[in-house]
Amino acid sequence: MHTAERQVISSKDRGALAKMLMQLLDHWNLTTGDQAVLLGLAETNRGALTRYRKGEPIGTSRDQYERVGHLLAIHKNLRLLFPKNRDLAYKWMSTRNKAFDNLTPVEVIREWGFAGLLMVRSYLDHARES
Repeated sequence: MHTAERQVISSKDRGALAKMLMQLLDHWNLTTGDQAVLLGLAETNRGALTRYRKGEPIGTSRDQYERVGHLLAIHKNLRLLFPKNRDLAYKWMSTRNKAFDNLTPVEVIREWGFAGLLMVRSYLDHARES
């Protein structure tokens, strides 16, 4: 396969990934501002969110690609922790948590940026191992 062909395929894959991630953020019932922040975008960058919903490739920067991976891992952890309660799995990101000084996981990510995203993922990774 030629390099150009690989780029086209990865672009298509990243487009499908964008649509999947936007559906997840909708399931989490987050504001567009929170969705943007979780993706490392300016809170007012609604245009990028609209493009991702339409399947424009996501993860063009390493930071954003890694954020997508962590967000999907958070979702996976939540589905494994609450296999019979999808509603709880979807509400968890917006629910206050004593482990985060009574902030919601979204607020932790908003306040701490990428480090906050890692904190939330790490918390869930450890919860799953318990």
